[in-house]
Amino acid sequence: MSLINSPQTLVFDPFRLVERSLPAKVLFVLAGTLVLAIASRIAVPMVPVPITMQTFAVTMIGALYGWRLGAVTVLAWLGEAALGAPVLAGGAGGIAVFAGPTAGYLFSFPVIAALAGWLAERGWTGRRILASFSAHLIANLLCLALGWAWLAGLIGAEKALWAGVAPFILGAALKSGLAAAVLAAVASRNRTATE
Repeated sequence: MSLINSPQTLVFDPFRLVERSLPAKVLFVLAGTLVLAIASRIAVPMVPVPITMQTFAVTMIGALYGWRLGAVTVLAWLGEAALGAPVLAGGAGGIAVFAGPTAGYLFSFPVIAALAGWLAERGWTGRRILASFSAHLIANLLCLALGWAWLAGLIGAEKALWAGVAPFILGAALKSGLAAAVLAAVASRNRTATE
């Protein structure tokens, strides 16, 4: 079984990636890494911390590309960061970020892209707004849990909860709602285009 091809009929594949050639998929991966880098630079001012669109883009890439190609795209983006490209939130990049306080979140990104994509492929998206919202919220909460686990090892569980999870719950819910709305629009557009 190929990492970027799926033998099953998918419920949600808006770019028809399953039937595309390998060079086309490579172009989608490169475009996805660019989208991820741009989204990482977008910060919405909120209290107590600003919310970046980084995790929104990660789960959207998963949902739109499918779990395999979504995870590959996120891994390629993290590879760019490891090589020093300033593609992460705040223009961060370099190998040091993978050992710092945000490393747990970074390591969670391919996992949550795959999870969002896997759920989307099974119909947790599109016109099923509540299922789509739930898929993205579950992925965002998993990101926070894995980020918390890493951070807890550095600063302690309670401090990590208050510094690395609690301030981001509202943002996770808002980004999940936005993702569900965008994917509903994508599904409606695709349905109209095929009729």
